[in-house]
Amino acid sequence: MSVVSRLLISGGTVFTGGEGGRVVADGSVLVEDNRITAVGSCRDIEKLVAGDANVERIDAGGGLIMPGLVNAHTHLYSALARGLMANLDPSANFVEILENLWWRLDRALTNEHNWYSAAAGALDLIASGTTTIIDHHASQVHVEGSLDNVAEALTDIGIRANLCFEVTDRDGPVKRDKGLAENESFGRRVAAESGVAESGASAERERLLTASVGLHASFTLDDETLDRASELARELGVGCHIHAAEDQADVEDSLKRCGKRVIERLHDHGILGDRSIAVHGIHLSDAEFKLLKQTDTIVVHNPQSNMNNAVGRSNVIRMLDEGLLVGLGTDGFTGSMFDEMKVANLIHRHDAGDPRVGHDVAMRLCIQNNPTIACRLVGDRVGVLEQGALADVIVLDYDPPTPLVDGNFGGHLVFGLTGGMVNTVVINGSVVYRDREFLTVDAAATRARARELAADLWERM
Repeated sequence: MSVVSRLLISGGTVFTGGEGGRVVADGSVLVEDNRITAVGSCRDIEKLVAGDANVERIDAGGGLIMPGLVNAHTHLYSALARGLMANLDPSANFVEILENLWWRLDRALTNEHNWYSAAAGALDLIASGTTTIIDHHASQVHVEGSLDNVAEALTDIGIRANLCFEVTDRDGPVKRDKGLAENESFGRRVAAESGVAESGASAERERLLTASVGLHASFTLDDETLDRASELARELGVGCHIHAAEDQADVEDSLKRCGKRVIERLHDHGILGDRSIAVHGIHLSDAEFKLLKQTDTIVVHNPQSNMNNAVGRSNVIRMLDEGLLVGLGTDGFTGSMFDEMKVANLIHRHDAGDPRVGHDVAMRLCIQNNPTIACRLVGDRVGVLEQGALADVIVLDYDPPTPLVDGNFGGHLVFGLTGGMVNTVVINGSVVYRDREFLTVDAAATRARARELAADLWERM
């Protein structure tokens, strides 16, 4: 990993990201330590480094310089399931998909599987331009220390991450208690280490990590568990990360348990809040929309996963119209946020049968809202190229056939950019991926071991 005091990324078109992002032709981004100190024209930024022979330089080669992307919900533990070959029963609905596939997989994971699934998943994410992830981990047999295991793999590679462990009652009270304890121990460790780390490379590594309290979904959680998770989140000063109303089965279970819908139940147990994430939010009532807005709870849309599981789709257009903070995640379906953005921009107009609908969904969810979500969880500015923001920058080989100017980045985002164009990634001021080569780990060896472990995992399932 290249760590220098000053890094200059220049020779390309800069898009600053965030709300009201601007385009700077022949632009540069200057990084000092792990912060962006200046963004502007190459001519102006060169004046700031004149005479400094120790500046590390990255030439964008006429390509695109933009903020690293944020994935607001993913499951790295699913990375070794790609191409899965195992004797699994066919699944006719969402609950059967969980029972026949994902719950069998998370019970088969060992600590080594956890490490390499996190590492392999992070390699894919970084190579397609993602620099911050909000991950939801599950390994119901190997619980204790599993988040430290995942965190070690991620910090070795150099990606920024918010981590949690999936608490559930589906495997009984002993495993439930271990899940709560894992969230607590990891959350306290991260808080303690970030509090005492003040300088140096090791300090910056620890600052890559933050924590949430993970929960599976209302239909696998008892009232006591929700209360204990809510109390734990308050003690740690973090939010909860939970799947909510992803399938109608979740709604029906909640109504049967307490006569209330999912979001109403979660609200009653103190799960909602401005640092809590309600993933999916597909099957919601008018009252639930109001509760999400009232509590300023984050909602994360995952259209490709929802389509794959045939559970429906979130009413993102209404959420945005009503002022909810809605982000975009991949739910482990893909490593590319660019792929997810394209689907997010198309599904709503397709379902509405109206090409006027949702033309700006990708920009609003991924480019504007995801950085806001990450800021709430990380406690700092990420996902934008602005003075003082954390230095997460990506460079793409993008030579468009049409002008890229202020006001039309959204069109290039959906109809031009792909994850395969990413050639360089800077995270927290460190160059982790340059000219499509990882500088932090032996990517080939990591993937080779992941393949061996994937075959082992499939046999265990």
